[in-house]
Amino acid sequence: MSSPEPTSPETPRLLRALAGETLERPPIWFMRQAGRSLPEYRELRTRAKDFIAFCHDPEMAAEATLQPMRRFPLDAAIVFADILLIPRALGQEVWFEAGEGPRLGPLPEIAALEREIEASTGRLSSIGETLSRVRGELEPERALIGFAGAPWTVATYMIEGKGSNREAARTFAYQNPEVLDALLEVLVESTARYLVMQARAGAQALKIFESWAEQLAEDVFERIVIQPHRRIVERVRAAGVTVPFIGFPRGAGALVDNYAAGVPVEGVALDTQASAEQGRRLQRNGKCIQGALDNLLLRAGGPALDARVEQILEQWEGGPHIFNLGHGVMPDTPIAHIARVVERVTGKKVAAEMAA
Repeated sequence: MSSPEPTSPETPRLLRALAGETLERPPIWFMRQAGRSLPEYRELRTRAKDFIAFCHDPEMAAEATLQPMRRFPLDAAIVFADILLIPRALGQEVWFEAGEGPRLGPLPEIAALEREIEASTGRLSSIGETLSRVRGELEPERALIGFAGAPWTVATYMIEGKGSNREAARTFAYQNPEVLDALLEVLVESTARYLVMQARAGAQALKIFESWAEQLAEDVFERIVIQPHRRIVERVRAAGVTVPFIGFPRGAGALVDNYAAGVPVEGVALDTQASAEQGRRLQRNGKCIQGALDNLLLRAGGPALDARVEQILEQWEGGPHIFNLGHGVMPDTPIAHIARVVERVTGKKVAAEMAA
């Protein structure tokens, strides 16, 4: 693993935490903060032909990325994109059904996917332009995060053709191990190239979203989560990119420790079930941790939300920590609840008109 980049007080707070610093207060950003709950996002969304066109329009995607940064004193922006842009760039049909989510056409032959790896990065160049636009407008003290879906998570959609409980994909993994390994290798290579492009376009940290790491046996978790993540980071580093990584094996439970030991990421994102001791153990072992506020609690609000925020701040104040959710912001989350949490963590008041 590469050594952390040197920091200074002028370095964005997020990058200082990922370099291993214990700060007087943690940086804060929220997964799925770009869009979803904001009325200005919903208005912007109506201008796009469809969701994929929205993601590939740098002007609109940059605006969606910046909208939450205007409302709240968040420490980092995350580029507005989608994890299923890669299979589309590799030649699989991808579309979004209103009210139902993503749909994908039949899984192409592995050989056909392999032939498209080199071209796939160019087909995603609009995401790089979005990052460049955002970095040009974002204040220097606020970091910009790029991301990609993890190979196993993306593969589940490619295999099943939609979101589900992943039973069919897990069964496929057992019945067709060689095919799955070949598919994961295609995704490792295309994802590494995509992330290198994002870093060169202005991303200052990179996140790998393994949204479906749950219900995997330890040996399977090693093969289809840990090893592909490790190969992605190694290939990005081999390309000369030194920006820090955050890995998010959501639902991994106790296997998060295996993940942290096996993948050379600077930060490990924790989901809602993470214990205080698990987070402290990761901090002692040299990782910055991120998470793990329940997104349902953020939506519910009230005294329970206030108490949990205080608990998270207290339990992980002894090491590098990024305050975040254990999953993404839900679309019907009241803006006032987001503002309340951001105010408590940052100590900065959110303007009344922005908290409404």
